[in-house]
Amino acid sequence: MKSAELKASVVRDLVLLSCVGLRPVLVHGGGPEINVLLNQLNIPAQFRDGLRVTDARTMEVVSMVLVGKVNKDLVSRINYAGATAVGLSGMDGRLLVARPSPNAAQLGFVGEVARVDPTVLQTIVDNGSIPVIASVAADEYGQPYNINADTVAGEVAAALGGEKLILLTDVAGILRNREDPGSLVKEIDIKGVKKMVEEGKVGGGMIPKVNCCIRSLAQGVTTASIIDGRVEHSLLHEIMTDEGAGTMITS
Repeated sequence: MKSAELKASVVRDLVLLSCVGLRPVLVHGGGPEINVLLNQLNIPAQFRDGLRVTDARTMEVVSMVLVGKVNKDLVSRINYAGATAVGLSGMDGRLLVARPSPNAAQLGFVGEVARVDPTVLQTIVDNGSIPVIASVAADEYGQPYNINADTVAGEVAAALGGEKLILLTDVAGILRNREDPGSLVKEIDIKGVKKMVEEGKVGGGMIPKVNCCIRSLAQGVTTASIIDGRVEHSLLHEIMTDEGAGTMITS
């Protein structure tokens, strides 16, 4: 999604899916945009196990970028492409309640999803509109937290009773050999992907993605896919073809 052309293509595909009767919900982060602003402010970007270390200053930047810039940009693009989008963060309509990560001492204001109340989303979806959700939320006391967008997507999919969770990323999917792009795993079940994690074949930023897929499947989502968002129309290929466009994980 760093490419303006690819971003426009994904938006058009999302609108097309909505027009043919699917009910998509878009959840986003904004890692590259956050990194740009942090760099401009001379705030170092740090990561642990694929998650952004978020102190108080970084949390301000995350909220500013995700809610104030990225969300509005995506909503504007979807509206321009012919659908109706509604921008939200996890704090709107009490959609999400956050809790600190178990590794809060190392990660700072990085949160997990404690609860999802899909009431506001269901209303938007029932009206034929596309919710666009920024992955920030507050805890019971109003403290904002940065939550991994994939994690939010998985929890929202489960709460809505979604049929399919799709994560767009910048790799082909899950690889049997991380050094070999041709070793893509097209389909795997929960047991198989857990074994790959245990064997160290899945690591880094892919771990939160795999974990959120497993959680969503355990809560009733039918399939979860990790696909290459750098490939034009990968979203349509994943949904509308038998071949797909990445790795599909099944229960």
